[in-house]
Amino acid sequence: MPASRVNPSPEEFIRGRFELAPLSFRPDIRLYRPTPRSGLAGFLAERGEAGRTPYWAYGWAGGAALALYLRDHPEIVRGGRVADFGAGSGLAGIAAALAGAREVCAIEPDPLAHAAIALNARANGVAIALRPGGPLPEIDLILAGDVFYDPVVAAQTLAVLETASCPVLVGDPFRRDLPRRRLEQIAEYEVPDMGGGAAVRSGVFTLRRANTGNAG
Repeated sequence: MPASRVNPSPEEFIRGRFELAPLSFRPDIRLYRPTPRSGLAGFLAERGEAGRTPYWAYGWAGGAALALYLRDHPEIVRGGRVADFGAGSGLAGIAAALAGAREVCAIEPDPLAHAAIALNARANGVAIALRPGGPLPEIDLILAGDVFYDPVVAAQTLAVLETASCPVLVGDPFRRDLPRRRLEQIAEYEVPDMGGGAAVRSGVFTLRRANTGNAG
């Protein structure tokens, strides 16, 4: 009788089927990323997540812009406590840790993302605490990359970020649902979206306090 098939854990699948490689725009950071041979779609289907976008599998343009901004301005996180909100692969949090942040946590509800973040953090020699959600922790800075990608999520995300008692930095490639009237742009980079392909413009923004601007 043939042995029964045991599906790999998320950690085993990522380690065994993804490629750990440096990012073109930040060669000092390595991420596990899928290749055409990884079988990611099949893995997600086996877990009942067919059709769901695996945000954790890629370095998106907003996170890339934040990673470059922290490379250029490490003083904004050095010695501080930082949260990577909607962390995905953990790219922004890793960049913060490499820039000298004292503590970094990743706020991310997807358990598959937790596996990716843990592996990516380990590959870069940094420590990132994992949080599934809940009230924002007491920290010094929030990094929010690629969190305004549809109108429902954008509204929910803005409402949460407005409760922050600390500054919020947003990274986004000028998506349609980005609440521009609530943001002040402070930087712009040309970066590859999803970690490859053609470069796109991506901005870094600060979130204005709720009583200093109009919602939009």
